[in-house]
Amino acid sequence: MAPASQVITCKGAVWWGGGENDVTVEDIQVDPPKPTEARVKMICASICHTDLLRASGFPIPLFPRVLGHEGVGIVESVGEKVTAVEVGNVVIPTSVGECQGCENCISRESNLCLKYPLTLNGLMLDNTSRMSIRGQKIFHLFSCSTFAEYMVTEENYLVKVDPNIEPAHAAFISCGFSTGFGAVWKEAKVESGSSVAVFGLGGVGLGAISTAKMMGATKIIGIDKNEMKKEKGEDFGMTDFINPNACDKSASELVKELSGGMGVDYSFECTGAAPCLTEALQATKLGKGKTIVIGSVTEEFVHINFRSLLFGRTLKGSAFGGLKPKSDLPFVVDKCLKKEFPLHELLTHEVSLTDIDKALELLKQPDCVKVVIRM
Repeated sequence: MAPASQVITCKGAVWWGGGENDVTVEDIQVDPPKPTEARVKMICASICHTDLLRASGFPIPLFPRVLGHEGVGIVESVGEKVTAVEVGNVVIPTSVGECQGCENCISRESNLCLKYPLTLNGLMLDNTSRMSIRGQKIFHLFSCSTFAEYMVTEENYLVKVDPNIEPAHAAFISCGFSTGFGAVWKEAKVESGSSVAVFGLGGVGLGAISTAKMMGATKIIGIDKNEMKKEKGEDFGMTDFINPNACDKSASELVKELSGGMGVDYSFECTGAAPCLTEALQATKLGKGKTIVIGSVTEEFVHINFRSLLFGRTLKGSAFGGLKPKSDLPFVVDKCLKKEFPLHELLTHEVSLTDIDKALELLKQPDCVKVVIRM
């Protein structure tokens, strides 16, 4: 192992800007951590559809780039001012930070820290990179890049987890599953006895379904065009399933038919597909329905039905499900350690880092939910 003050050469998956499949696994250089940063040796990572959007250059083409924001690893070295983690800690990265002192952190209304924001420019907080290849700068994804054997990130974007946690499960809760969990628990605050519709049954949507069950929702409707997701949804607590492709009616109409004609109390849009936004909104009750948008968007601007909003429904966006990493993630981790959620059902495929191109193809298969990359 290289001393903390030295650059490490390791394997990383590098996207070059020619599209989703323009990736090669190569030797990259990872810098030592700066004073408030930690360098992490990755154990495994998982792929989220946000990674695919960035691979295609949306919304900003930043290349070459090492993607990945879900994962788990072991702290290899730390900067001299780091206090939150120590060498040897098992940690997961988060895309949002929590300083616990700014206006948003103190507020109960937002989890978007002003001091440690969600970064979109592919660089660290000081506007520099910690990775390079053959002397060329490599862009990060958010505050990390988990598709490499080592990564560097600001300590505030790391959360310690119990070393006994299953690595794949830790990767899932570093973003996708927790985003769905938080949207139901923190953003919507779903009440016992309420009705819920979840659009999109990937890792985020299944997280939303399992948490709706935990919160006591009695009607939990899952909507997905992939019939193979029905069984997964039921494993996580779904009571009803809708495949919009199997009927001439719209998804919102079908949701209303399953909820006494009135619609549901809460809907969660987890697909990022523009047409689903209005469907999710119209699937909720007149005057009081609430829709939380948590899917990774595929377009900058979308059309919505204005009348649906005018008649009292609420539409709210959410990053990381409204979770604050330090305050809220330990609660999620604890429930996962106690096996209160069937996280093993999320894991459908595993590949090695050198076969990451296969992982991208697996994501397109109908039986795929989450792909884990073992380092």
